[in-house]
Amino acid sequence: MIHVTVYRNEKEQCVGFRTVGHAGYGYSGQDIVCAAVSVLTINTVNSIEAFSDDKTSLLTDEGKGLVDFRMKENPGKEAALLLNAMLLGLNEIAGDENYEKYIDLTYEEV
Repeated sequence: MIHVTVYRNEKEQCVGFRTVGHAGYGYSGQDIVCAAVSVLTINTVNSIEAFSDDKTSLLTDEGKGLVDFRMKENPGKEAALLLNAMLLGLNEIAGDENYEKYIDLTYEEV
């Protein structure tokens, strides 16, 4: 199972996330749930780096399926939009009866 923790500030803005684990939906290299979560999260990180001036921190471990991404300050307009787009996708996966048992999506105030 992929565990996704979304970090939110007191204003309920997404200020980062942590993913860890592998879905176990399919064989390695053929797991569409892992692929979907990976694309959403990695593209978000890359897009924030490319299209915003926000300062961030990133810790990864491919073997553990770990991505820990945090905004160093409240996100600007571009970063907030990108993070919300990622959340839309993750919520769609977590809410789909075919995939919900492969992803655990929680929110944590930081």
